[in-house]
Amino acid sequence: MPPPPPPAAPPEPEQRGGWFSRLKAGLSRSTAKLTESVTSLFRKRRLDDEALEELEDTLITADLGVAASRRIVESFRRTRFGKEVTDEEVKATLAEEIAAILGPVAQPMPIDPTRAPHVVLVVGVNGTGKTTTIAKLGQQYREQGLRCAFVAGDTFRAAAVEQLQIWGDRTGAKVHAPAKQGADAAGLAFDALTAARADGTRVLLVDTAGRLHNKTALMEELRKVVRVLRRVDASAPHSVLLVLDATTGQNALQQAKVFKEMVDVSGLAVTKLDGSAKGGVVVALAQEFGLPVHFVGVGEKAGDLRPFEARDFARGLMGLE
Repeated sequence: MPPPPPPAAPPEPEQRGGWFSRLKAGLSRSTAKLTESVTSLFRKRRLDDEALEELEDTLITADLGVAASRRIVESFRRTRFGKEVTDEEVKATLAEEIAAILGPVAQPMPIDPTRAPHVVLVVGVNGTGKTTTIAKLGQQYREQGLRCAFVAGDTFRAAAVEQLQIWGDRTGAKVHAPAKQGADAAGLAFDALTAARADGTRVLLVDTAGRLHNKTALMEELRKVVRVLRRVDASAPHSVLLVLDATTGQNALQQAKVFKEMVDVSGLAVTKLDGSAKGGVVVALAQEFGLPVHFVGVGEKAGDLRPFEARDFARGLMGLE
């Protein structure tokens, strides 16, 4: 049995500086890759074609993706071509350009108070942090006075079911668990939503499988869950949250593409922004898909999952205050 998740302590009141410092620390690997290259490239150097080409290579290497990197470099070409620039000027401008890409996708995940309950289908590859993201959201919603319930829909993974049950006990959330391992996830979701409508649950967070080695089977399972939920509430699920692991870099782009094909993903949560994260991929995701980025996670506590802020992320990525 895996170790239980850490206690779900309420998030402590924290100034922006504390959260921002932890975000910067989480992005440190990507920051080092970017800033070291930029510093070596631009020590009072004229921004010519060769410099711009090297800058584009640097951005791609830092996981920002080809499309976003090209967009940023073209902006540099329009506004600064032929001018002498310092590394600090380039870093500040890069932060502005990255924030411009991220700004439109930095959106909170709305919980509709008229839904009873608001159903959030949580999807993603196993190991990205789906189950702990559900637990953190459950605690946060509880602290907002919203009654929550969890559906342990990854029925083949006993560890995932047990983990949600532990978090349910700690957060006061009801957990709808399968009667046996491998039980039908869609049937479990149907029963959970029926019960949630009857008992006044405000937010129903549904965990799902993420076994991509058999994409066809997983796609059918997820679509079946959606079909069955709609027998109870024709508008469900009201949110489809894709959880992506920031340490996987460009693999996150492929995962987003695959899950968009499977279900109507409405937003993203990017987890594991620790020192090993390849944070530039968030920029690539924003440019490639334009999906709302609702949350970023930097640690294990419930308060370590926060709403995504474009400017903070962009400046943190560039190592700026």
